[in-house]
Amino acid sequence: MELFSFLLLLPVLLVLLKIWKWVNDKRDQECYILDYQCYKPADDRMVGTEFSGEVIKRNKNLGLNEYKFLLKAIVSSGIGEQTYAPRIMFSGREETPTLADGILEMEEFFQDSIGKLLSRAGVSPHEIDLLVVNVSMITAPPCLSSRIINHYKMRQDIKCFNLTGMGCSASLISLDIVRNVFKSYKNKYALLVTSESLSPNWYAGNDRSMILANCLFRSGGCAILLTNNKSLKHRAMFKLKCLVRTHHGARDESYNCCIQREDEIGKVGFYLGKNLPKAATRSFVDNLRVITPKILPVTELVRFMVVSLVKKWNRHGSTKGTTTQGPIKAGVNFKSGVDHFCIHTGGKAVIDGIGFSLDLTEYDLEPARMTLHRFGNTSASSLWYVLAYMEAKKRLKKGDKVLMISFGAGFKCNSCLWEIVRDLEDGNVWKDEIQNYPPKTLVNPYMEKYGWIKDEDPSTFKIPED
Repeated sequence: MELFSFLLLLPVLLVLLKIWKWVNDKRDQECYILDYQCYKPADDRMVGTEFSGEVIKRNKNLGLNEYKFLLKAIVSSGIGEQTYAPRIMFSGREETPTLADGILEMEEFFQDSIGKLLSRAGVSPHEIDLLVVNVSMITAPPCLSSRIINHYKMRQDIKCFNLTGMGCSASLISLDIVRNVFKSYKNKYALLVTSESLSPNWYAGNDRSMILANCLFRSGGCAILLTNNKSLKHRAMFKLKCLVRTHHGARDESYNCCIQREDEIGKVGFYLGKNLPKAATRSFVDNLRVITPKILPVTELVRFMVVSLVKKWNRHGSTKGTTTQGPIKAGVNFKSGVDHFCIHTGGKAVIDGIGFSLDLTEYDLEPARMTLHRFGNTSASSLWYVLAYMEAKKRLKKGDKVLMISFGAGFKCNSCLWEIVRDLEDGNVWKDEIQNYPPKTLVNPYMEKYGWIKDEDPSTFKIPED
């Protein structure tokens, strides 16, 4: 009788065991950020109005029309006078870079930010199980991840990934790699390193679609320490809730709108096409379709469906068709499931476009605008400067949700949602200056200094000596 009872209970016990194992494995697959450190280069690498003018004058391929274009671009860019450039710019060698210049730029960042991060977190380099590095515009064997492993003498069994060519959205792609590795290995530390090498990538031609990148991109980087060890949850800052990646590389128009290439005179640069906003909008809309049901409450989704059906019915009954131009409003109240919006600082137009589409206020957009003004577009690392601004302003409270949105060449749109595990108020890279932001005005002094260019006659124009 006891044996019979045991045989009856055995299937139930097996089911319960599988449920327990599934729950236990699921808990070990969580992805937490323990700490992160944004990079602030030395003050002698700061780019002001005077220095910018000197750099532009050194390019002998530019004429008056290009000067006018650059002036208009930089004045409306939203970038201030305290951004940073690589050292090669200050020695006047931007048109003749060496491999050593690019490596030095990366090593300065690695040794500063990774060292600070691990020291503050109390984690030895020997404890790192997974290393993911993303720097798009430099490839030099041994790869950058190997250089980090060598410098910090990490373990020989460390799992490392080195991503190149992924563009400004590479941070969340690297995060996706960490998340997936965490699903297979328990109680691990991961180090995510994101930056961009500008030293070998200065464009010295006169193609307007390529010199625009010179105006926008600046030096920066970030190192992030992550874990899936649930016993360290009390030390964590953020918990990853979901991540969505959208890739429109199969669309020729999207693929070609943001690409590195040579111009007509053989100068290599980064081309930003006029159809870039259209490609970004398409990828953004498709990304939102996937992530919205994952991050918003059911009540908001039902409300949106009802409103959409009513609008569709009304349009169907109308005798005149309607057309829309420009940015598209999502029509969903994202603030019903998101408290903070961490937007890629691709430029003022990118921030304005996302703000319009998601119906965000200036308060919501302030972190992105201030980051663009203070640090410029630091490529894939820009999201973390925006996050650090929110933290320095003491906005991030336990239980709040943060939505990250990034765009990159390919064309890609990636997004993710974080839950804040505890109240955060460390200043990170903004610590010594957060009290100065937002400033009274974001207007930069380029027009005041170089506005006279607008009135010059092409037939008589000469580049001034000073």
